[in-house]
Amino acid sequence: MQINNAARRYGALALLALLALLALLAMCALGSVVLAATPWTTEPGQSTLSFVGTQAGAEFSGTFRRFTATIRFDAGDLEGSSFDVSIDLASIDSNDAERDDIIRGPDIFATERWPTARYVVDRFNSKGGGKFRGEGKLTLRDVTREVPIEFTYASNASGGWLVGSATLDRLDFGVGQGEWKDTQWVGNRVRVEFALRLQH
Repeated sequence: MQINNAARRYGALALLALLALLALLAMCALGSVVLAATPWTTEPGQSTLSFVGTQAGAEFSGTFRRFTATIRFDAGDLEGSSFDVSIDLASIDSNDAERDDIIRGPDIFATERWPTARYVVDRFNSKGGGKFRGEGKLTLRDVTREVPIEFTYASNASGGWLVGSATLDRLDFGVGQGEWKDTQWVGNRVRVEFALRLQH
């Protein structure tokens, strides 16, 4: 009887231990699903954020030299993925110092009043073949509008790349006051392009 009682006690303990282990594994599995989207850091020296506009009927391009991007992205966990990008508007460089000063001024970006722009994406759709669409919101000059992006994503053991673009109408954000509202001189449509080098 003592042996049988001992066996029962050890059997019950073993069963409890097994149930506890199964519960722990289930919690870990659930946690891995919630946290599956990979957190990335961007490599500033290899990442670019630029735009293309039109002036007097001709295209001109510019680059933002300073921006920060908080990227969580996993093609297998789009629900847990997100982009959060802050752009230092005063860092604009269009290879024309006079034009850059005008863009920083009160009628265009008004960088003294609104020094940064912010773009946040929290909804993604796969288009297949490594192509994705993100539904995001851009805040510029204290105006927030929805601006979707189209991009490609590729990764390997050393890191990854996000490469894509978006189009927006500058006047939707109040970018262009006074004479700069005239779209005959400066076009309304602007294309934004980005290439982000990602590292773990």
